[in-house]
Order: sequence, then structure tokens, then C-alpha cells
Amino acid sequence: MTVRIGVEEEFHLVELETGLLVPRADTVLERLCGPTFTTELQQATVESNSGVHTSLGDLYDDIVGTRHRLDAAASAHGLAAVAAGTVPLASTADIHPTGGRRYRRMVDEYRMVADEQLICGTHVHVDAPDRDLAVRMMCEVSPWLHVLLALSASSPFWLGADTGYASWRTMLWQRWPTAGPVGCFADAAGYDAAVQDLIDSGVISDAGMIYYDIRPSAHQQTLELRICDACPRAETVVLVAGLFRALATEARDRLAGTRTPACEGRHEWLRAASWRAARSGLEGNLIDPCTRHEAPAPRVVRALLERVRPALEAAGDWQTVRDLAERALKDGSAAHRMRRTAAAEDLLACTDLAIAETRGDAARRHRTATGLPGNANSLERTAQDAAGSRPAKIAGH
Repeated sequence: MTVRIGVEEEFHLVELETGLLVPRADTVLERLCGPTFTTELQQATVESNSGVHTSLGDLYDDIVGTRHRLDAAASAHGLAAVAAGTVPLASTADIHPTGGRRYRRMVDEYRMVADEQLICGTHVHVDAPDRDLAVRMMCEVSPWLHVLLALSASSPFWLGADTGYASWRTMLWQRWPTAGPVGCFADAAGYDAAVQDLIDSGVISDAGMIYYDIRPSAHQQTLELRICDACPRAETVVLVAGLFRALATEARDRLAGTRTPACEGRHEWLRAASWRAARSGLEGNLIDPCTRHEAPAPRVVRALLERVRPALEAAGDWQTVRDLAERALKDGSAAHRMRRTAAAEDLLACTDLAIAETRGDAARRHRTATGLPGNANSLERTAQDAAGSRPAKIAGH
């Protein structure tokens, strides 16, 4: 049976005219009813929650529809939503936190770390058979998570400056005391005990402040990916979701009938691999998990594809995911596209690019030109165009 997936996306709010990050989340959320949208720590951010899906095509339709709703609500106030790790034009002095006791405590306790939490991510949930297995699956999939980070990298600029990184969000995010690679645990009891120790230490206030690259959900029977930047293109979200589901499926099958993961207890290289991915994105080398040596990003991405090909084929995702991956390698990371636009024009043009990709403007123009009637067909055509091959099969469509 195909494993179900869901996505949480975080969006920056910027002024359309100036491109500046603004604290207007409450204003935008007033126009959006229902549980799909919610606030985050800073008032410059809105989070959306997709439904639960088995088909990548259905997930894509959901994401695009949600983005259109958010765009309409923001546009009514002269604003735009940007799905990216950071936005180029921002000032920490101009942003204030969301109200509420929990957020006030975080601001008071973490000071500049919280003040500079002007970052957005993409989180993917996949169903897990049980919490014990979810905890053991973490160790199995962790060596490949930095590849998903590289595919999502979209934060080269910070407060008007080029950081030299593809994902500066990663550098900001890892300042939190419970962010980064997770350790290895034999079962859920061991993991929960470690979380409770952190709460008892006073360093964090609750389990919701466990910000590891991957974690079992505290409220659902899922495994949650947290390492990725927010992605301007909805297709990139689908690519990451498809790959993560395949990694989780492979790990689940490999662990069936065993008590503990095949872990050698060495995790220090995982942080180094994440740093390398944050620095380079798809435009430099990544760490090959099989050799733990540097290798060109396309080689490592294709190695991941081959590793999880059986799981992708079983879910009916192989053609779509492979073609979307090839398109990502051809076009470069979002960070690369943003940096190229900024070099040719300026940071406002870079912001305009991120807005357009978040809205799906290019996809809408493409559908108008080709007569494609829907989002699932757009995803299929996007993947097909990248590889120049037969149409990609999207489960459920």
C-alpha cells in the first residue's frame, strides 16, 4: 500500500512594491478561514498545511491551490507570499513576533536567535507503521537528507547581502540548541526519554522545540522531514516529498523484522554533509553518503535516485521524480536562479522572481499556451519537458 504524505510550507510576506519583508501575518490570516493556514514565531511568516495524499499529483494540486488562496489574501493588502528559505530584502528591526505566551518565552529566552528567525522551511510528513519504527527509520534515512537540502536550497541572501551560501537558512537554523542531525535510538522510549531530558534541563520548554533535521511527530503517527528550505517552485516540493517517501519506505522495509538499525554510531559527518549542501546547493560538490567523499552534486542526486528506484516504482513515482530531478539539475537550485537574477538586475528583481515562482506564474503561462487543463497535467508536463521523454505517470491521474 502506498504510504501517505503531507506537507507543511512556510511563507514570507513581502510588500509587492518594495520587496521588503513585513510583519502582516495576522492581517493576511484574517482573510483565510479554516485550519489550512496558521501563524509562526514571527509575524512576517504564514504556514500552510496540506491534506494527506497518496498521489504526488494530488499533493501538487493541493499545494498549488493553497498557494493561490494565500496569494489572493496577500494581494488584497498589497503583499505577496514568498516560499524561500530567506528573502533578499529584510530588516530584523522592522519585524515583531506573534503574540502568545509560548512565543514570548522563546523571544525572551533565545534573544537574537529568535529575533533573526526570519526563515522559512518545507516540512514533509510520511506515515509510519508505529512510533518505534519511526524512531529507528530516522537513522536509516539521515545520511541522505543533505541531498534533499541541496535540492531545496533557496536562501542565498540575508538582510540585503549575498552570504555565499545556497542555504543561509540552514546556518541560521542550526543556532537553535536542538537543531541539526539527530542521534540514533533503539525505540521510541529511548527517543522520548532524551527529549524529556532536554526539557528537564530547561534548554527547551516542550517537545515542539525539537528541531532536528528529521523527527517523529509528537502528535501524529508520522516521520517528519525538517531539513529543507521553503521551495519557490511547487514542483520542487513534490520532488522532495517523493524522494523522502521513497527513503522512508526503503528504510521501513529494510528494518522489518529487526530490532535496531544498522548504525555504526558515527554522526559527526552528517553535520558536515549538511554544511556542504548549504554552502554549495546543486552548484558544487556534495558528500556522497556511500563513500563520505566529495562528489559532483548531479552524481550524488542520481545515486539517490537509483538507491530508491524500487520504492519509487512501487509507488508509481519513478518517472515523475526522475524527470523533476533532472529538471532541477538542469535549471540549478533556486539559490542559483535568484543569485543569477540579482547579478543581472538587482535584489528587487530577485524577489520578484521568487514571488513569480511561488505563484506559479510560469506554470500558468505554460498551461495557457499548451491548453493543459489542470495542475496535475502541469506537473506531468514539467517533468516530461525536463527529460524529453515519454509522459510521466502520476499516481491517481
